[in-house]
Amino acid sequence: MEPLDPDDPRPPFQQVANALRAAIRTRKFQPGEQLPSLNEISKSYGVSLMTVQKAVGVLRDEGLVISRQGKGSFVRQRTERAVGLRPHVEQAFERDRVTIDFAGFSGETLAGALQEPLDKIRIGRLTPDSITLRVLLPDLSVPAGLPALASTAADDERVRARVAHISDRASGALADALHELAELDLVQAASLEVRTFGTSPLFKLFIINAEEVFFGFYPVVEHKVLIDREPTAILDPMGKDAILFHFAASEDDTSTGTQYVSEAQRWFDSVWQTVAKPSST
Repeated sequence: MEPLDPDDPRPPFQQVANALRAAIRTRKFQPGEQLPSLNEISKSYGVSLMTVQKAVGVLRDEGLVISRQGKGSFVRQRTERAVGLRPHVEQAFERDRVTIDFAGFSGETLAGALQEPLDKIRIGRLTPDSITLRVLLPDLSVPAGLPALASTAADDERVRARVAHISDRASGALADALHELAELDLVQAASLEVRTFGTSPLFKLFIINAEEVFFGFYPVVEHKVLIDREPTAILDPMGKDAILFHFAASEDDTSTGTQYVSEAQRWFDSVWQTVAKPSST
């Protein structure tokens, strides 16, 4: 980074934003890498802190960087598929207190994303004090719009029972893992609470430490599964390959990321506290 060109007619914040943008796009700053501090950027370009803050705000609005409260700004990781969720989850487990709220169809993705950080706690590479998981799933004990039989697009108890089994398996594996960590005194406290409500969700939502959100839509896919040992075509919300959009809160209360995280948390809490009921399994 070098001082700005005094003959450049563009505003200083725009020049700084352009220089940082070029550094990001040419991989001088790698995805996930932390940018220099505001003070360092200010000194390098010979501009005020306010100018740097405005420049970083431009990059944040463009989706090139995310800002984390008290930690600085980071180059956004551009591949945000389900597997791309894992580095962010692992970073969350570097905190003393970990909270994850999940809303979705079965919880399989959540269980998969947590497997690696939970394994690292077992071997001492991650050491959070507490882990709190809240999982919001559809109530599959009652008729639902989805999943459904493909032949009739109608509710079928056997189809719902299949998804319920998948959900129970994922939640059970998480509960067992958390119980083991607590029993071994590897964490001071660990809890998992599952609640259900009477809606078929068509999206998945992760809220990590109340600071980051991952959101993705479930496409409805027709495919064949075994029901009563017979291949049966069903209509199924499939989240395995859903693209997850990433939002992060920052010190700017007016930023899209901050507002999205706040509204996602407000939605989750409202459903959790009103219509959601403790899971019977």
